[in-house]
Amino acid sequence: MTDISRLPGALDQHWDWQQRAACRGQDAALFFHPAGERGQAHDDRDTAAKRVCVRCPVRSACLAHALTVREPYGVWGGLTEDERAALLRRNRRRGRVA
Repeated sequence: MTDISRLPGALDQHWDWQQRAACRGQDAALFFHPAGERGQAHDDRDTAAKRVCVRCPVRSACLAHALTVREPYGVWGGLTEDERAALLRRNRRRGRVA
């Protein structure tokens, strides 16, 4: 579950980036795997989601949000939940806070 205590609040300027996201209007199922999805289907869906992220003008804001709130699911800012967890671990080892 997402820790909402890390969310920046209700002010529009904290969320405006979402209006410009390349994923806006896309089927959320592309970015969040269904329960039990494994193997090639999982990899193909992640790859397709990341293709959307590559062309996104707010990719860095999206990734920063996901790292800040420790978003536990889905592709955010071009990284899967496992990739974000690995990045957070590396940052912790290096003494950085994300």
